[in-house]
Amino acid sequence: MKQYVVDAFTNVIFKGNPAAVCILDAWLEDDLLQAIAKENNLSETAFAVITGESQYHLRWFTPTDEIDLCGHATLATAFVLFNYYQCGAETITFDTLSGKLIVAKNGDRYQLDLPSYELKEVAVTDEMADILGVRPLEAYMGRDLVCVLPDEKFVTEYLPDGGKLASLDGMLVHITAKSTDYDCVSRSFAPKIGILEDPVCGSGHCHLVPLWSKKLNQQHILAYQASDRSGVLYCNYHGERTRISGEAALYSIAELQINN
Repeated sequence: MKQYVVDAFTNVIFKGNPAAVCILDAWLEDDLLQAIAKENNLSETAFAVITGESQYHLRWFTPTDEIDLCGHATLATAFVLFNYYQCGAETITFDTLSGKLIVAKNGDRYQLDLPSYELKEVAVTDEMADILGVRPLEAYMGRDLVCVLPDEKFVTEYLPDGGKLASLDGMLVHITAKSTDYDCVSRSFAPKIGILEDPVCGSGHCHLVPLWSKKLNQQHILAYQASDRSGVLYCNYHGERTRISGEAALYSIAELQINN
């Protein structure tokens, strides 16, 4: 079985967020899919099976769990399909746990049409301040917890402790601040699902883009994820949908020795 590793939200390898991608003829057992994701030990491994013309069923697995939405692995899968399986296609539609997701190729970028998360403002707690090393200005809950920090230096200089972060509410924890060079800067942590830090989190920006679009009163958001690998996301907020564009770079193509 062929497997691709693609660095998403970057145009050079060793940056952005790596995802493994397997395009299958038919579904394997869930235990085997999870074992492959665990063996890869990347934040996500994506599996896709064709269901129609330029249409695929897409699933995402962390090293420990199947998840409901992953932006960077969707981008990586689209990159593989556009370049190796659907070379003449203009769009690809994915059927997922988060509904239909459409990816369009636009030059060197791939535009993802994703669902926006509805955010509810929650109280800032002493526990948040203790774990993050600074008291957030605001906190919001969607699928994930979002903490708005006073300055971007608190985002870029933060040293995460997975055990402490896992005690906070939400599946992931995102810290963010207004940026000097971009509209916003962020980092994303997911110790509850086996990932200390997600290098560039597309689903996280389905929280962050609605938040910053309203704060800055602008539809377009240029976002920077300040992990060690880093990545840039070109985003547009459309109410119930968030469009996120980025580039991708192929790192490897491998043959998995899987005995069905």
